[in-house]
Amino acid sequence: MESFDANPCYFLKNVKEFGTNSASACLAGMGLRLGEAESWFLMKKIEAIIKPFKLDEVKEALQEVGLQGITVTEAKGFGRQKGHTELYRGAEYVVDFLPKVKVEVVLADENADAVIEAIRNAAQTGRIGDGKIFVSNVEEVIRIRTGETGVDAI
Repeated sequence: MESFDANPCYFLKNVKEFGTNSASACLAGMGLRLGEAESWFLMKKIEAIIKPFKLDEVKEALQEVGLQGITVTEAKGFGRQKGHTELYRGAEYVVDFLPKVKVEVVLADENADAVIEAIRNAAQTGRIGDGKIFVSNVEEVIRIRTGETGVDAI
C-alpha cells in the first residue's frame, strides 16, 4: 500500500481516510499550507475570459487536445480596454462593460499546459481586450450521479 511519504498525491486522492473531505484541512493538520503543497494537486481549474467571437475557435481547439467538456458563461467586464461611447438615436451613451465570454474547465493537472496553450492560441488576436486565463488548484470534484470523486469524476 502506498503511503503519504512515498506519494503525496496518494495522500490527497485518499484524503477521506484522514477524516475530512478537504485537502486544505488535512494539510493544515500536518502544519502545511496549500501554497506549500501546490505541486501535489491532481486537478486544475482553468477560467478564460475571451472575446465572444473567439468562442468557436477556442471550443474547436479544446476538442483537438481531447477535452470532453467545458462550461461557458456570458460575462461583461473591462480592463485596460475600458469602455467606449456609442451614439444611439442622437444620444451619446457610455458603455462601461464590454461583452466577454467566460470558459471554465476542470481537468487533470497533467493536461493543463496543453489546454492553456490551446486557449491562448485560439483566443489571441494580438489586440487589447483579448482576455485573461486564470489557473487554480482544485481540491476535489464529485460527480453527483455516481458519487465518483477526484480525477475519476472529471
